[in-house]
Amino acid sequence: MTDNADLLAKAKVLSEALPYMRRYAGSTFVVKYGGHAMGDTQVARLFARDVVLMKQIGINPIVVHGGGPQIGQMLERLKIKSEFIDGLRVTDKATVEIVEMVLAGTINKQIVAYINEAGGTAVGVSGKDGRLIRAEKIKRTKVDPDSNIEKVLDLGFVGEPVEINPMILTKFAQADIIPVVAPVGYGDDGETYNINADTSAGAIAGAVKATRFLLLTDVPGVLDKQKKLISELSAAEARALIKDGTVSGGMIPKIETCLLAVDGGVEAAVILDGRVPHAQLLEIFTEGGAGTLIRRA
Repeated sequence: MTDNADLLAKAKVLSEALPYMRRYAGSTFVVKYGGHAMGDTQVARLFARDVVLMKQIGINPIVVHGGGPQIGQMLERLKIKSEFIDGLRVTDKATVEIVEMVLAGTINKQIVAYINEAGGTAVGVSGKDGRLIRAEKIKRTKVDPDSNIEKVLDLGFVGEPVEINPMILTKFAQADIIPVVAPVGYGDDGETYNINADTSAGAIAGAVKATRFLLLTDVPGVLDKQKKLISELSAAEARALIKDGTVSGGMIPKIETCLLAVDGGVEAAVILDGRVPHAQLLEIFTEGGAGTLIRRA
């Protein structure tokens, strides 16, 4: 009886997923992958299988990944000092070479290998390939509390996307290839820029007019004042939560990234917990979803 019950439960899940499979066939989904989930081999392999399943049912997934902890470990191993200002890693010439090596090399190719191992066909690129991400140096200022004078902060080769050229991503989709993007961009003078992975993924999602931008992170989603998960928000409601202090700290830039994506043409953005096995499948193929969905209206 237990075996039959399990089989019936699986059949029910597949039956409930069918309308969503039909709805999203031919759609583009941008998935930002990072956080602690990247350090867990089992979770990483489950993530890869889920991406392949998305492709098999007709969704065109684009994976954009981070790698902050791995960069930190490599810098420490090479005895290169690194510091953060306002949550951004100060990136000098020596550091940006390590950033590119780790992001576009080790991490990118590991994710590609997992997807290919799961039966997909993945190709790894950085934002420098095919002129995918043109970036400019981030400009930050800070008021000195002693002198009350505004000072310019030099973060080195830390950039922000100013132009996305989705041509190479379109070619991959036409060839049934899953692109895996490392968030390294190029400057007008040939510079290499380290770009925040969330920001890169949101900009790419807007440029390709994705149906969904899935932001996998280390929290369940947006919480209300009672610390309960909010399943859906309009863009206006999300902004109101920031303004009244319900949302604070590291969740603010994540919501702002989602808002930029939906303002740029994405149908909806979702913040969800990447540590949960099959998180993106639960979000895509179940009525209640698995995180917080943010819509334009």
